[in-house]
Amino acid sequence: MKFTLEYPGDVAGAAPCFREGAALARISRDAQDHGFQALCLPDHPAPSAKWFDAGGHDSFEPAVALAYAAAATTSLKLMTNLYVLPFRNPYLTAKALTTLDLLSGGRLVVGVGAGYLRSEFAALGVNFDDRAALFDEAIDALRRIWLSPATPVTGDGFGGTGEMRLYGPVQQPHPPLWIGGNSRAAIRRVVTAGEGWCPVVGSEQMTSSVRTASLAGVDDLRRAVGRLRDELLRLGRDPAQISIQVEAPPVDVADSRSVMRFVEHTDELAEVGVTHLCVHADARSLEAASEFVAGFGEQILEPLSG
Repeated sequence: MKFTLEYPGDVAGAAPCFREGAALARISRDAQDHGFQALCLPDHPAPSAKWFDAGGHDSFEPAVALAYAAAATTSLKLMTNLYVLPFRNPYLTAKALTTLDLLSGGRLVVGVGAGYLRSEFAALGVNFDDRAALFDEAIDALRRIWLSPATPVTGDGFGGTGEMRLYGPVQQPHPPLWIGGNSRAAIRRVVTAGEGWCPVVGSEQMTSSVRTASLAGVDDLRRAVGRLRDELLRLGRDPAQISIQVEAPPVDVADSRSVMRFVEHTDELAEVGVTHLCVHADARSLEAASEFVAGFGEQILEPLSG
């Protein structure tokens, strides 16, 4: 099992200090030093007050913030979790992500999603009801831009008009694409274009709030992973080559019983096929977050790696 740390500033009620570059740099270094594989940030360019009041949050622009984290670290992977492709022209997406992959020396993991906040789509001038079609088109366009940067790519409302001159990414054939969502369409996207899957496991109320199919627990997840494996094998792909990341359960790293329960749950998820857990740190203060990261490394990551 590998572990991704979500930047603590990206939760409801996070301390204001996490809006500072020094906090981002420190948490990134802490994550690297204590054994986390990656740091991730979500994508919310235009969150509404209604969503914020219901438990939502603002966040940094992920490509910019992850570039800052890259400059503060040397080996930590940098993950968008999840970059909403329908929000953006695919050429702008490719430029931002290729730049991040280049500047980080090939440490980018591109988690992508279709988006779910209707108000955010409205603020950005994108038709919410077109998001699934736009998502499919953007995945295809992004891969084509990366695989052949000189070849113009055309789609709904955009298109190169002749031979292009674009940088290619460090990672070849392109940075790994991890697809978010629980639906059969999400599984199809993983099978045809992805190197990873980021399902949402939680109550029906929670999954419906992010507009995806329900995965209420480990048994539901096991069945979904089985469907994914069957589809991969049908197309001649090796299921062992696909990463699967879900949200980690909460854990009090100062409580041995809580740590034991966390490790037991981690073992259960690993048996199902989960390869990565996304961990949420204590966001009450920078010191609290830093202490959590260190404690998680000492109580969980070091024993697991040993």
